[in-house]
Amino acid sequence: MASTRPSPALRQGAIFAFTLLAIEFLDEFVYGAREAAWPLIRDDLRLSYGQIGLLLGLPNLLNHLIEPALGILGDVWKRRALILGGGMLFALALLVTALSQGYGLLLLSFLLLNPASGAFVSLSQATLMDAAPSRHEQNMARWTAAGALGVVLGPLALGAAASLGWGWRGPFFLFAALTVPLVALAGRASFPRAHSDSPRPDLRETLTSAWQALRRGVVLRWLILLPFSDLMLDVLLGFLALYFVDVVGVNPAQAGMAVAVWTGASFVGDLLLIPLLERVRGLSYLRLSAVAEGMLFMAFLLLPGFWPKLAALALLGLLNAGWYSILKARSYSAMPGQSSTVMALDNLFGLLGSLMPLGLGFIAQRYDLRVTMWLLLAGPLALWVGLPREVSKAPATSDSRG
Repeated sequence: MASTRPSPALRQGAIFAFTLLAIEFLDEFVYGAREAAWPLIRDDLRLSYGQIGLLLGLPNLLNHLIEPALGILGDVWKRRALILGGGMLFALALLVTALSQGYGLLLLSFLLLNPASGAFVSLSQATLMDAAPSRHEQNMARWTAAGALGVVLGPLALGAAASLGWGWRGPFFLFAALTVPLVALAGRASFPRAHSDSPRPDLRETLTSAWQALRRGVVLRWLILLPFSDLMLDVLLGFLALYFVDVVGVNPAQAGMAVAVWTGASFVGDLLLIPLLERVRGLSYLRLSAVAEGMLFMAFLLLPGFWPKLAALALLGLLNAGWYSILKARSYSAMPGQSSTVMALDNLFGLLGSLMPLGLGFIAQRYDLRVTMWLLLAGPLALWVGLPREVSKAPATSDSRG
């Protein structure tokens, strides 16, 4: 009787993929806990709203300037060294966060944390894409699900730490400690190369290739659609609690329930997407979900009362599954063998996309939050208009038309 045990190579590949997914989980675990910890951090360090704004905005701006260089470097230099170095810097930044006794040290820790995450997490995503070039959509769906689980569990971990008297610092000590074995596990793995049978491209060649990619419609399509899709993802999440308090008129606890319903439904949707992509084409699903999401979001805005809106919100969370993972997978497939360069270009367009929430915030301040919420419909509308109508029957990695 033949053995059913997987081969050593298959086991090593599975462990390596698990390690990369665990890195994404940890990153979003930290993010979810940090977002929930802001009231505790503010009271402990006596921060003003202006200081909190700088803590959130300045590291992101710096990251969008640094991460493109990391992406280009990841295709021309030792990506393994970048990931492991980023992991150690990630752990150090978390430790400094936990030890911060004032605004200055906390800002320094956040300025370290964002580029560290770019090297540790974003390059891990690029590496996962290189490990299986024919399964970009499926692996991006797994990546997104791992991150969604981290976002859901982060606030719960913070709540548990607070109930045990650990405050907001305890989880950050724990996050720093969890990072070290992940770095060690990644350090033992054999990193794949996109083109193992060809020499590594030099810096000039990679920069030229990136510039040429920006002139290709198939690449620009995915880079432009990604920030628009975010209008119904992170941007909606950013305004959700305020909408329920200021427009619907519920209390903060009910608004928190709405956020939990949305994030929980999104996680379930991300899990369901993994087997779904084994049966249907990602773009076919994405076009249908864009239409459904747009109609359902209009219903969400028009429905009266808390509970009907909550039910619509749960469906919205389910239907936006795949918006990030499929679009990002297509951008990788449009530039085979240049996964880190995809990361760099995505960050350049992400810098432009980061201006969207800023503009929406000014509109809410000048007019009304109701107006801002209706403008989020630009997300599903952009997908409906921008997604290709004709899809090649060839695998995603060889589909030059997107």
